[in-house]
Amino acid sequence: MLLLSFTSLPFWADYYLGSAGDKLQNPPEVIVVMGGSGMPSPNGLIRCWYAAKLAHEFPEARIIVALPGDTLEPNSSIMQMGKELVLRGVDSTRIVYENEGTNTRWEALNIKNRFYPNASASLMIVSSPTHIYRAVRSFKKVGFEQVGGMASFSRANEESLDFDTKKLGGSSKMPEIGDQLSLRYKIWTRLHIQISLLREYTAIAYYWLMGWI
Repeated sequence: MLLLSFTSLPFWADYYLGSAGDKLQNPPEVIVVMGGSGMPSPNGLIRCWYAAKLAHEFPEARIIVALPGDTLEPNSSIMQMGKELVLRGVDSTRIVYENEGTNTRWEALNIKNRFYPNASASLMIVSSPTHIYRAVRSFKKVGFEQVGGMASFSRANEESLDFDTKKLGGSSKMPEIGDQLSLRYKIWTRLHIQISLLREYTAIAYYWLMGWI
């Protein structure tokens, strides 16, 4: 894993899973925000950011927040996701909740059975990059034919992060790493991506063996 962190392979594997959705011919009728951790959390907040962006781009689309939780408890994670969307300018009347499913397969089944029994709606799934492949195929497996994906990719800072240690003081015996972004950031990011990929490919294998994708 460490050796792969010095290459771009983890990035491209992450990108491949994140770009696995269909190219929708028409605007999506439904934006499905897949829940991750609780709220607030990095993946919950970034998914809401992307979902709100889509909601403004497609003002006629309904938004479904899919996360197990208590919709009668205002401070539950699922309701906090809804509030985050509202804070970002999404009309609360557009938001509904799927709060029972505890995995992607169950959530896909519930969304079909509760909201779209004939599976005729076109969907745009918002989730983490590694999860898009499995999420899109899970919804297609239960009958939805038009399923796009919006991966919640994080973005690197556009400003240079280089520094000169001589100007900052400290020991002169240590090596200069101010311009070594790979050592300071990139290999650690790629290690983190590999852990996510390992978990996700295991989940994909399980879903395939179960006949869920």
